[in-house]
Amino acid sequence: MPSITDLVDRVERLLLRHDELTRTNALLEEQVRALTQERDGMRSRLNAARARIDALLDRLPLEPEKNAP
Repeated sequence: MPSITDLVDRVERLLLRHDELTRTNALLEEQVRALTQERDGMRSRLNAARARIDALLDRLPLEPEKNAP
């Protein structure tokens, strides 16, 4: 059976590990937030570019012009 000292050491190590994991989790959550914002910004830019391309395509003539002499 482990001694009280051994148990105290294990508990202290577990508490330290818990703190480390809590900090790591907070950093990962911040990265997820930042990447989500970046993704949303890129989606917005993509949709704007699609709208510009669609507008340009709408301006193209439906039939090719005949420039016969």
